[in-house]
Amino acid sequence: MKITGKLGAIPYPNDEFLKGEFAPPIYTCKRAKGSPKIDGDMFKPFWDEAPRTQPFRDIEGSCRPAPAKETWAKILWDDENLYLGAVIYGEEIFAYVKERDEVVFQDNDFEFFLDRSGSTHNYFELETNALNTIWDLLLPKPYTDGGNALDGFNFNGIVSAVKIEGELNKPNPNNVYWSTEMMIPWKSIAKHGAASEGPKAGDYYRFNLSRVQWKADVVDGLYTRRINPETGNPFPEDNWVYAPTGIVNIHYPELWAFLAFADDSTPEFVIPKHEYIKWELRKEYYAQREFYEKNGAYSKELLTKPPYEMAIETTASMFQAHVVHDGLRISIAHDGYTWLERID
Repeated sequence: MKITGKLGAIPYPNDEFLKGEFAPPIYTCKRAKGSPKIDGDMFKPFWDEAPRTQPFRDIEGSCRPAPAKETWAKILWDDENLYLGAVIYGEEIFAYVKERDEVVFQDNDFEFFLDRSGSTHNYFELETNALNTIWDLLLPKPYTDGGNALDGFNFNGIVSAVKIEGELNKPNPNNVYWSTEMMIPWKSIAKHGAASEGPKAGDYYRFNLSRVQWKADVVDGLYTRRINPETGNPFPEDNWVYAPTGIVNIHYPELWAFLAFADDSTPEFVIPKHEYIKWELRKEYYAQREFYEKNGAYSKELLTKPPYEMAIETTASMFQAHVVHDGLRISIAHDGYTWLERID
């Protein structure tokens, strides 16, 4: 079956990702040496040994222009905490959302997503703005699979701070950047998802980082989101990310980056073979979803031509596909959930 680019009413990732090589970015997360004072400063010695991410790209990938403003991030870890920070360059430093768990992306913001199990379900989202307002939530599954965000989730014990090189909410040609720095305790998320504690050297998770940047005007001496006169609503925001998803939707965890935890003796991370197999299963899932939209049932036959021997089982309302490789059964279900089982 030819993949047409639509998942019912839900777009697929574009061809750069759907038909190109499976190659999400890999971030080597080094073990922290010492404990930082969380003050928003990303240029202090604590961060010197942390790799800097490549500059963020447009969420749709190379089909879109490079972002007009630079963004980069760094991440470290130890047995107790994940340390995360980013520098968001640009003169338009404004933020008005003040209450925790309000919709922070109404302002320019920075966002962090973490899927500890790699299942694309039960993942975490964290947003912050230049006022250091936090919105943290748990997603049992992506919105496109019928998921609903759980706003009641909190990263208990999180410590965060913002530093502004310039002035907040004041148009100023000397505004340079705002930076955010966070310390997230592993114990605050250990009871959610498959993992019961923090990572060990050699482990990896899936993650992404995002920047929302609104088109802005100066009105009465303040930055405000630019209004489209034809609709009366703000123009759509720019979405600049670490790992593009090929679609204006960050909630495609199957295309997020790999967060590889390392210490001084950890070998260089190589994407495991089963992750490539999961991507082939995901493309079958896309095709099955499209088939269901058109026919009201899933196909009993494979709709793609995977490079692995793939089996599928279907009912009128459900399907499950799997590949057996190297002692593992790698599976995907009709709701997009993926999992591994050792069978040897």
